[in-house]
Amino acid sequence: MNQARSPALRGGSDVFDAVVIGAGAIGAATTLELSRRGWRVVCVDKNAAAGSGSTLNSSAIVRFSYSTKPGVVLAWEGLHYWLNWPEYIGVDDESGLIEFRQCGKLMLLTDDSDHPQRVRALWQELDIPFEDWSLQDLAQRLPIFDHGSFGPPKRPSDEAFWDEPAGKLIGAIYSPSAGYVNDPQLCAHNLQRAAEVEGAHFRFNSQVTDILRSGGRAAGVELDDGTEVHAPVVVNVAGPHSNVINQMAGVYDSMKIKTRAMRHEVHIVPSPEGFDYESEGHVTADHDTGIYFRPEVGNNILIGSADPACDEPDWADPDHFDETVSEGQWEAQVLRASRRMPELGVPHQKKGVADLYDVSDDWIPVYDRTELDGFYVAIGTSGNQFKNTGIAGCVMAELITAVEGGLDHDRDPLVIEGRYTGLPIEVGFFSRNRDPANTSMSVFA
Repeated sequence: MNQARSPALRGGSDVFDAVVIGAGAIGAATTLELSRRGWRVVCVDKNAAAGSGSTLNSSAIVRFSYSTKPGVVLAWEGLHYWLNWPEYIGVDDESGLIEFRQCGKLMLLTDDSDHPQRVRALWQELDIPFEDWSLQDLAQRLPIFDHGSFGPPKRPSDEAFWDEPAGKLIGAIYSPSAGYVNDPQLCAHNLQRAAEVEGAHFRFNSQVTDILRSGGRAAGVELDDGTEVHAPVVVNVAGPHSNVINQMAGVYDSMKIKTRAMRHEVHIVPSPEGFDYESEGHVTADHDTGIYFRPEVGNNILIGSADPACDEPDWADPDHFDETVSEGQWEAQVLRASRRMPELGVPHQKKGVADLYDVSDDWIPVYDRTELDGFYVAIGTSGNQFKNTGIAGCVMAELITAVEGGLDHDRDPLVIEGRYTGLPIEVGFFSRNRDPANTSMSVFA
């Protein structure tokens, strides 16, 4: 991707209305939304281009299968940004615009499918379209699937991994509106170009080394080249580095909900011979085996972890982590997929990526102000919030504008109306000081 066309920042110091830390999808969207409200914004990122951090390796799935009503509302509103992407971006990008591939999503069901049934009830309440599929429907549309119930998920090292299924699936819930974005990094670049037209600046290869303060509030950032960028508002959208930035700002200890970087792998395998999963397949959540998967270009299948209890969390230092695909997780995820798709096979060559999630204590993001006036956070997002890129940027811009205008968001939480769905978005639900929510405690939260 090309770097920003906006003027380079001068050495020494510069003054803006807001500094956004992180040019991933949500950071770029926040920059765009603030710029469209008349703010003079600079977005700084330690990487060389927009979307080069955790956004780069996002599975980029767009779904609405969350455990909580506010989470479903946010994601359902977020869908409509993808459906209206060219109009939302509103500018040409020399690299082209992303494609939203609306292939639909399945949640496979067993007798103890708690999370999918919670989701189904929320979809009914909110009038979000879905279909109940029988095993006959599943067999007709996806004949490559085995209908056995293999749960609970296990590691291949478990002697019971290859046991015969204890029962059968009972069907599936199908969401026809879901899908995935073909290029998550291009998404961030599209947002960058749109923000630049609104006057935003982007500064890459620039690592934040300190949060400036003045008069008891945020006053900008210091960069690794000694530059000071002054602004009365600073927004932490630093993904897996979010807790590092919060510690710089002195707000980490005061937040009830914390975030940590977690290493995750996704793997890519060819579709079973004779079946075109790229054109005939769906995003699929298979809690019974502990994975999710979706179509991938080249008639491949992308496989990720549903974070089952048998997979120990791999907490990581965001500046020093193993970026190679591991033998153990490759075998676990691909062999789990081969239980559901017996003709899948296990390729000899490992293909995939290892990257980081920014995970909150309950896997729900934090979109909020902080104890330091002028310092805001959009954190705990990577892994399960890419789908909310557009609406997350809007939420942050509305929140910042309201609080800077005098709203006491802690006492009187902001509620905004979705521009596409008209549904009320309860921003207070994503508070830094909430009690941990009752979620799936996984990427499906």
